[in-house]
Amino acid sequence: MPAMLDDPTSAPIAREVLQPTLTPLIVTLKDGTTKATIIPFTSVTQVPPRLINYLWSQMSLEIEKGDTYPMAEPLPLSTFGPYWFAKFAAVMLLGEHGSVADVTAMDAAEDVEWEKVCLGTFYIKPNYPGRSSHVCNAGFIVTAASRNRGVGKLLGKAYLEWAPKLGYTYSVFNLVYETNVASCKIWDSLGFERIGRVKKCGKLKSYPGKRIDAIVFGYDFEPDLTE
Repeated sequence: MPAMLDDPTSAPIAREVLQPTLTPLIVTLKDGTTKATIIPFTSVTQVPPRLINYLWSQMSLEIEKGDTYPMAEPLPLSTFGPYWFAKFAAVMLLGEHGSVADVTAMDAAEDVEWEKVCLGTFYIKPNYPGRSSHVCNAGFIVTAASRNRGVGKLLGKAYLEWAPKLGYTYSVFNLVYETNVASCKIWDSLGFERIGRVKKCGKLKSYPGKRIDAIVFGYDFEPDLTE
């Protein structure tokens, strides 16, 4: 369920992002009983390599499907980690966990199966450079085994809570293909505005011979403030 457009091979947009004390969020999945934790990461060095490898495999699967992300080919593993965790990212794991250190300890135990524990992830980074770098963008992955459990919406809610704490004042999702019904439904339900449409921009695998429109979603973190 992507909402991004930037070139993964380019350098991250330079911006001093606030580093508030963000604590992991304990959430309940759609079944009403299963607990999970959304854990914030401020550097790729905090993330166990095996977890990065698993998330890379999930993004690669989504790109290969050819219906959501704009990339034509999966990213190299060496590119994915620095790209996804360039500024700030969060990972949702089954169970209750108190800190990044808990994730490191899980990986060090060597018996953790990330494909069973990891439910999804999202990043937050500037959408524009310089004088507009307070406007952010995000990308989302829900793992293949975690669909239809409410993971995407929970990640979206965490994004809305954490992005303004990182100093961002507005959000733009550049490219959400209108055929990506699940993503569009989530952003609509969370109060995002449909601020634009990019005509015929998606040549998607499931729609050969057609060009699919994309929706541009916006969200104002300071709706009651005047400039």
